[in-house]
Amino acid sequence: MQETPFCLSVGHLLPFTMSDYNSTDFINPSTFILLGIPGLEAAHVWISIPFCTMYAITILGNFTILFMVKTEPSLHVPMYYFLCMLAIIDLVVSTAILPKMLSIFWFNSREINFSACLTQMYFILSFSVIESGILVAMAFDRYVAICDPLRHSTTLTNPVVAKIGLAMVLRGIMFILPHPFLARRWPYCRTNIIPNTYCEHLAVVKLACADISVSSYYSLSVAFFVTALDVFFVTLSYTQILRAIFRLPTKDARLKTFGTCGSHLCVILASCIPALFSFLTNRFGHNVAQHLHILMANMYLLLPPMLNPIIYGARNQQIRVRLLKLFTHKWT
Repeated sequence: MQETPFCLSVGHLLPFTMSDYNSTDFINPSTFILLGIPGLEAAHVWISIPFCTMYAITILGNFTILFMVKTEPSLHVPMYYFLCMLAIIDLVVSTAILPKMLSIFWFNSREINFSACLTQMYFILSFSVIESGILVAMAFDRYVAICDPLRHSTTLTNPVVAKIGLAMVLRGIMFILPHPFLARRWPYCRTNIIPNTYCEHLAVVKLACADISVSSYYSLSVAFFVTALDVFFVTLSYTQILRAIFRLPTKDARLKTFGTCGSHLCVILASCIPALFSFLTNRFGHNVAQHLHILMANMYLLLPPMLNPIIYGARNQQIRVRLLKLFTHKWT
């Protein structure tokens, strides 16, 4: 999205504070102003270095996963199809956030069009919901593979995998679609300044000078029906998986079987732990500095896309072998 390479160093940013913009009355601004990380403006260039590194690893790792699955016939199985879906989602979410964030840090480019802001908000929310659904599908795949292995190939056929993926995409699109429409209809007559690096849903609707209870209640409903149900189904799947593993006769068989779903468990933890920490700091960390809230909100979205391909590459023998063959062939 940016023609300038992300990892180039730039000069000092211009000083910027919220007082630089008037808070005069207006309705539906044409642009919003993203402050970046308030209180750490002087360190924006330094903060951009780890974020830029994370983005580079995300791009390299996820495209590597996609390339290996596409070129290796032995990886054309449901687990790796779901992994490809996860890689695409991670690329979309990180690309929706990082380019604009780095333009704020490097070039002091803080303005974002009103429609672009709502579009960014929609992509982040919808693809987060899709990712949650794909993690549930991956848990179901592991459940069938371990608890009913003889029927795995007939249960999770390619058409079934495609239908599951399509259902998760439609769920994310439909559940999140009301958010930008609700946000667009509110009058914004307070300020157009968003103290964040991206258009986070709550930060945007809080700027409205109207009763936003409809938007708040709908957000809570989506969080309950999506997140709570997804966590329930993942927990149910792994409860059955663990019961099946503990019934195996030998320790080696238990360890080998548990290893087949170890990567997926690590991916779930990599997604859930930053999200849980961000949720707790937002709800109960009233004494936590604002810049820490913003940093946690960014890490919650950007850390899993970087870790997912690393986890699968490090823990999955088929991917390691395929990657080793690729580099050995090129070297030869």
